[in-house]
Amino acid sequence: MSRLFPLIYSIVGVTCAGIGVVVALSIGQDTLQPILAWAAGGAVVGVVASWIIARKLIEG
Repeated sequence: MSRLFPLIYSIVGVTCAGIGVVVALSIGQDTLQPILAWAAGGAVVGVVASWIIARKLIEG
């Protein structure tokens, strides 16, 4: 799983961080700090999602 996880995270993490930025802008938080906070939150969600996806792919 150690080689699969970074590959999946490179797609899922960026996507989730981007979704976080879109959410921040959609709710009117258009300054740097809230945008970075939402992007970081999305990146953390991406770590969890990538771990689950990689584990499911390896299990078969």
